[in-house]
Amino acid sequence: MRRIVLAVLVVFAACGDNRGNDDGRPTVVASFFPLAELARAVGGADVVVHDLTPPGVESHDYEPSTRDIDRIEDADVVLYLGGGFQPAIERTAGRAQKAVDLLASARADGDPHLWLDPTAMVAWVDVVARAVGVDHAGDFRRALRDLDDEYRRRLAPCRSRVIVTTHDAFGHLARRYNLEQQPLTGITPDAEPDPKRLAELADLVRARGVTTVFTEGTDDAKAAEALAREAGVRTAVLSTLEQPVDGGYIAGMRRNLDTLTQALQC
Repeated sequence: MRRIVLAVLVVFAACGDNRGNDDGRPTVVASFFPLAELARAVGGADVVVHDLTPPGVESHDYEPSTRDIDRIEDADVVLYLGGGFQPAIERTAGRAQKAVDLLASARADGDPHLWLDPTAMVAWVDVVARAVGVDHAGDFRRALRDLDDEYRRRLAPCRSRVIVTTHDAFGHLARRYNLEQQPLTGITPDAEPDPKRLAELADLVRARGVTTVFTEGTDDAKAAEALAREAGVRTAVLSTLEQPVDGGYIAGMRRNLDTLTQALQC
């Protein structure tokens, strides 16, 4: 009778623990969408990738659930951005067998939005490949380099070089392609815009022939629309790609490029 009870307890415990990966492939946990894209490109079919931040949730503010914490602890590799980008996940990442802070491998200069520069993504591919131990990202590297070439070629002849954004997320992209970013607020997306800054930007938009105020299409839209009305211009969505997008990272970056070329009169 005792053997039967023990056997039942073992079976119950095994059924109740859904953590880990049953087919033997290593598990990579990525803190949000761009890092999950890197992991899938690098690992291919050899790894299982979990994207922690759910669609529709602000990545900066996401608090990992109990299930997320279990996944982090059980993962072979955890990919995240340090520097306070996702502080709750950053605090938990130390529980992983191997935690890789991708910001620590790059010069972010206080701005974590490096994934919006395709050349930074190329460098991160190599970091992820070393961490995971496999590298199937040859096609992804080529696609990133082609994307960089396309950005440089299409943005070179633009009549305007100024991009007015709702928060300071496009600095790396702007520096890479010789643009000038003028944000309403700083790095943190939920900061309230200062009325004085709104007035300054309205004057700048009118003085420098800016045609568009860029919104990320989220809670920032009201401030962007208010500025656009004041300055007599339109708004358009320029995505930070922190959320999953149709077609993946490359397709999302190309949509951003189409938006930029129209707004900057290229």
